[in-house]
Amino acid sequence: MAKTSGQPESNKASPSHTPMMQQYLRIKQEHRNQLVFYRMGDFYELFYDDARKASQLLDITLTARGHSGGEPIPMAGIPYHAAEGYLARLVRLGESVAICEQVGDPATSKGPVERKVMRIITPGTVSDEALLEERADNWLMAVHRHDQTYGLAWLDITSGRFRVMEVASEEAVLSEVQRLNPRELLLSEDRSWPDSIAKRRGVNRQPPWCFELDSAKDLLTRQFATKDLAGFGCDHLSVAIEAAGCLLQYVRDTQRTDMPHIRSLSVERREDTVVLDAASRANLEISINMNGGKDNTLLSVMDTTSTAMGGRLLSRWLNRPLCNRERLEQRQQAIGELAEQYIYEGLSPVLRNIGDVERILARVALRSARPRDLARLRDALSCLPDVQNELSVASAELIKDLAERIGTFPDEVALLQSSIIENPPVVIRDGGVIATGYDEELDELRSLSENAGGYLLDLENRERERTKLSSLKVGFNRVHGYFIELSRREAEDAPVDYIRRQTLKNTERFITPELKEFEDKALSSKSRALSREKALYEELLEKLNENLGRLQESAAAIAELDVLSCLAERSHALNLCCPTLTEEAGIHIDEGRHPVVEQVLDDPFVANSLELNNDRRMLVITGPNMGGKSTYMRQAALIVLLAHVGSYVPAANARIGLVDRIFTRIGSSDDLAGGRSTFMVEMTETASILHNATERSLVLMDEVGRGTSTFDGLSLAWACARHLADNVKAFTLFATHYFELTQLPEETTGVANVHLNATEHGDSIVFLHAVQDGPASQSYGLQVAQLAGVPRSVIHLARERLLQLEAGENAAPVEPVAVKSKGRRTVSVVSPQVDLFSSGPHPVVEKLETLSPDDLSPREALNLLYQLKELV
Repeated sequence: MAKTSGQPESNKASPSHTPMMQQYLRIKQEHRNQLVFYRMGDFYELFYDDARKASQLLDITLTARGHSGGEPIPMAGIPYHAAEGYLARLVRLGESVAICEQVGDPATSKGPVERKVMRIITPGTVSDEALLEERADNWLMAVHRHDQTYGLAWLDITSGRFRVMEVASEEAVLSEVQRLNPRELLLSEDRSWPDSIAKRRGVNRQPPWCFELDSAKDLLTRQFATKDLAGFGCDHLSVAIEAAGCLLQYVRDTQRTDMPHIRSLSVERREDTVVLDAASRANLEISINMNGGKDNTLLSVMDTTSTAMGGRLLSRWLNRPLCNRERLEQRQQAIGELAEQYIYEGLSPVLRNIGDVERILARVALRSARPRDLARLRDALSCLPDVQNELSVASAELIKDLAERIGTFPDEVALLQSSIIENPPVVIRDGGVIATGYDEELDELRSLSENAGGYLLDLENRERERTKLSSLKVGFNRVHGYFIELSRREAEDAPVDYIRRQTLKNTERFITPELKEFEDKALSSKSRALSREKALYEELLEKLNENLGRLQESAAAIAELDVLSCLAERSHALNLCCPTLTEEAGIHIDEGRHPVVEQVLDDPFVANSLELNNDRRMLVITGPNMGGKSTYMRQAALIVLLAHVGSYVPAANARIGLVDRIFTRIGSSDDLAGGRSTFMVEMTETASILHNATERSLVLMDEVGRGTSTFDGLSLAWACARHLADNVKAFTLFATHYFELTQLPEETTGVANVHLNATEHGDSIVFLHAVQDGPASQSYGLQVAQLAGVPRSVIHLARERLLQLEAGENAAPVEPVAVKSKGRRTVSVVSPQVDLFSSGPHPVVEKLETLSPDDLSPREALNLLYQLKELV
């Protein structure tokens, strides 16, 4: 979160403020960048600038609380029992909140009750279930830079997953930030960053010394209880270590507790994955669509996981496809076995009962787990033997490994079953969580509190029997506590062990040692029972933490099993095939389908094949708008991506050579805030492809050059295609409306033409969506315009103009028009490009306008021709 300005001078603590406001302002001075929730009775109050800001963000009333320092105090408040809902809204808006609780005893405090910030909630460090998005990772990320080396570190505190990476370009940083989409991003104050990073929501500037290398190493080794970082394979990544150190210190400062669930550090390398830059990731709509939502994305179609942690893992897999053929084939084998033997059908209901163990364990580690978390953990661990039974028939290596990692936890199950009631309350605050029979002392205290009435009745009967005094009664009042009451007449016969407590008009009240002992226990039993219950709850969390590492490993294995089971189910439901992965370059897809478009269409999807190999590295794709060129290109990329996840793919058959990158240049968009036009954005993305693609890359380019004039655009498109074909030699799908590019196969090797066809029916057009060899015969632009609702009069004028242009009449510059080429109608420009900056007619034009050809002699005509040539 970006820094906010400090408190105004009038808001600083001074003797003119009341003692309570002095306390508040001292606390606020230490938490300038957070909204301070200041506990006052049953409310959290906000004052001054915090109150003004909160009233706008939360739509709550801004009021005033008396005067302090001679000025009214702006104030806004929320009930403490409803705080979670407000906190969730603030976190979603990228705000951080310091929770300031009363820690002193109001009965003994002189002046304001002592208050202390007990926790700081920030977008990247929240762990409360209500504040988190269930199926999305909640990354906190730090980025640092030395010269041209960028260090990245990211942590999900709700799982303990901690990663580092070093990259060598700003483009790579942008790609990783876009992939991870961190909720909070830590940057050094003394470094400049591009707006695409610096102006993200949740950016939080940190002092330069937070990125100091020696401090970072010390923090990390103490966290992991190791001598150095060599065992994590990151000892040489000094810039990444600096980022990781800043991140860990930030988490310590906000959580203010130990974090035993953060047990290791893993190194990620871009070369281990299929790299997708930010533009390609957005164009393919992997987990976020073009409108920023989650509908109609690849993830939305592929995700039928039974647990939230499985859903998060599937998202990570789709956004980080692998290049490791061995690991991918292990996943394929596991998916195949789960699908062929229908094991996934038995697994799914069992996994649904397990829930989000990963995040529950994180809250156990942070000592913030609630009673219902432990009840869900108990139920989840109880299901693990059923998971083992379902996997007992599997023989796939990966499935057997997961079964071993999941294990069972009979001791933890027994502990939770004996300690937590079946349906505990939401919080431990009012007790009623620990089961009867778990602790003798707690049971006794509860019995005293709950059975006081029965004990007193029994005592009354026993004392009447012992003393033979008929007026004897046992009673209680708030002032004098428990007592034995006798009439004035019978009071004279009271036993010697009766101690007079109070004399009334007609009665005397006594206390006995037994009743006094009971009183001491009974009056304090409820509070003592609650204190004992809270202590037992803390002990329970400590016991669970003793085996935390093993529990976390099991949770990770369950999540992976859930993803594999989901992909097995998808292979049946979506009619997917297992692709053959090969080290040989090439992409062969029979009857491929777009996994998302296929699900939203009412009509059957038209499947199309794709063949790319060393002799056919580029396809120039032509055809009408709406004919399906973009769908065909995207489906190829998504099939390749799914293959690199280990998933089955939407095709009749597929053989995929491993690729190193997937690039897409599809669609038109501008960057108004960044001052970039549509064409500038297009050229920036194109430049990235031309610089970074390799012969093992898959490149999709759609309508390159359409954002500028005809000749400029055509020239750029032709040059880009030639560069990709001749120099880069990447596997390329190049869609275009420049029909001149269909001549590329004659100019360079490895290029072929394909087109998506359509047919005219009267004045309308029918799209066939079938890919065929060769270039398109027609662009059908007027027909598509008519379908779009362009007025008929405009269509009529356009058709007349098209006939003129095809007849060769000169005119103002236009889009390419049809000429004959090799028996097919292709498109070519028939008129020169106008110089928009010309100040008047060309001298040749002026000369021609003034001459009379009939008046010229042959000699004069020849001389004039030479003059005109000179002018040109």
